[in-house]
Parts: sequence; C-alpha cells; structure tokens
Amino acid sequence: MADHDFIIPADLARAARALTQVSYSVVAKAAGLEPGDLRAYERGHGTLNADESHRLRMALEGFGAQFIAEDDHAGYGVRQKFNSVKAKRLETWEGEGGPAYEDDI
Repeated sequence: MADHDFIIPADLARAARALTQVSYSVVAKAAGLEPGDLRAYERGHGTLNADESHRLRMALEGFGAQFIAEDDHAGYGVRQKFNSVKAKRLETWEGEGGPAYEDDI
C-alpha cells in the first residue's frame, strides 16, 4: 500500500498491531503518538490526521505488518511481512541469548 495519504482505518490498525504482537505503548512510541490516543483510535473513539496515520503505518510496517490495498476483488487488509518459516526463525533468533538485563550494553 504505497499511498501516503491513506488513513489507516481503526480496524486495520488494531488488526496490524495484533498480528505483529506489539503493545500499544511500543507502537505509539515508534509512531510518535500517545498510547492512550492510539488505544482510543483503535476503539473508534479518536481520529488521526494524514501525518499521524503515515507514522503509524511506518511503525507497524517496521514491526512486520504488510498492508494490502483494496482492489476490484477484495477489501483492504494486513498480513505478516514474513512467511511462517521466516517468522519462526526470527522468534528463535530473538529468544537466543537469554533475558536482557538493565546492565546490557
């Protein structure tokens, strides 16, 4: 989905965040939004302007979401950027090395 002016609908934002398994606060921070504003938007109680929507889309894409444009055959959607094999390898890689501690450099 390449259109910079595309405002991510609330249901699509919620689906992308759930699919990427990232919290409100992490996505909001990456997008330069307040967590409460993102939560309200996803629940249909707020709005985003074009710039905020673009930043949200960039953040979600950075976490592995891929947005699918509406066409003549189907509506808009979201899917994982990585297939299941790559996603599993990423999860394994991220889990290696044990828990991170505050003194890690």
